[in-house]
Amino acid sequence: MPDSPQKQPSEQNVPARQSHPHAATLKRLEQSSGRLAAAAIARMDEHLPWYRAMPPENRSWIGLVAQAGIAAFTEWFRHPETPQAISTDVFGTAPRELTRAITLRQTVEMVRTTIEVVESEIDAVAAPGDEGVLREALLVYAREIAFATAQVYAQAAEARGAWDARLESLVVNAVLSGEADEGAVSRASALGWKAPEHVVVVLGTAPEGDSEQTVEAIRRAARSAKLQVLTGVLGSRLVVIAGGSDDPLRVARSLIGPFAEGPVVAGPVVSDLPSATRSARAAAAGLKASAAWLDAPRPVLADDLLPERAMAGDPVARRLLVEEIYRPLDEAGSALLETLSVYLEQASSLEGAARMLFVHPNTVRYRLRRVTDVTGWSPSDVRSAFTLRVALILGRLTEGDVGA
Repeated sequence: MPDSPQKQPSEQNVPARQSHPHAATLKRLEQSSGRLAAAAIARMDEHLPWYRAMPPENRSWIGLVAQAGIAAFTEWFRHPETPQAISTDVFGTAPRELTRAITLRQTVEMVRTTIEVVESEIDAVAAPGDEGVLREALLVYAREIAFATAQVYAQAAEARGAWDARLESLVVNAVLSGEADEGAVSRASALGWKAPEHVVVVLGTAPEGDSEQTVEAIRRAARSAKLQVLTGVLGSRLVVIAGGSDDPLRVARSLIGPFAEGPVVAGPVVSDLPSATRSARAAAAGLKASAAWLDAPRPVLADDLLPERAMAGDPVARRLLVEEIYRPLDEAGSALLETLSVYLEQASSLEGAARMLFVHPNTVRYRLRRVTDVTGWSPSDVRSAFTLRVALILGRLTEGDVGA
């Protein structure tokens, strides 16, 4: 009797391939996948207005996602015991940009529609007796696809948040460095900046700890105050570019909560983002000089710190004091300049100034009211008197330079 043939080594210990317990249903599911995907797309077109309004390219990508979803369910049903990377299998077919083109809510509607189509066809797809098995598999798969959807959008949001933070930092740096050109405007627009008519820059000390939490706190305060903001922590400074109000003090008060202790300075209101450089420079100069005014309010306007800024060497503050105080008084007549100067030298005494000028005290009082009308600063107020005195000094120094 001839010996029986020996098994080759490669054939030893190899278990026989087992057939799928629901092979008939699996085969019918494979054969129906194209029809189910087409039915899902047709139902989306019929019931989802946002899908109909999308450009053809995006609709095509969504169709591929639906097909991939049904194919992934087929693999799920084929190997129910094997963990499936659903997010890669389904959403990996579409470009990353699709998460920007459709919202999470729209994606949920797309997935729900596809699942509903497959569920409505279970009786036709499943082999006799397998309807319950296929329905239960679809229920488990629907749960997993929901988790995968949330994961995809969470990852996209994290990536977008990191990118937006870098982009926002570039805009804030451009404004502070005086390089806010059309490129900065374009970047700000990508971040949702809607070019408000009034823009102001607020500077102060950043609190210790997580800068992201500080930035988020500024955003919450801005939403409550109905302001647009671009913000960032640069070194020890917290910088806020705010739009939507022509009242810089209101803006600063609305946003002051997240700032650390210490002075908070609001620059002047400007008309647009490129001009915000001027507001930022004034706020930065005010923040630097604020230590010289111990009783300064919080927040404080950069323009209220003009004398301190001038003494600290800020050329803009010096020019403003001369152009907005000294020269208007000079053009209004020598009597106003002389009266103001004597009044300040006489320790703000009406009678003393009147004696020095050989006029009635009422005349001095009238001329001082005219000084307030011309400059906006009241000589009878201690703080305003200090500002007027510095303006007079700088004006005389300027005239001396011209004469020389």
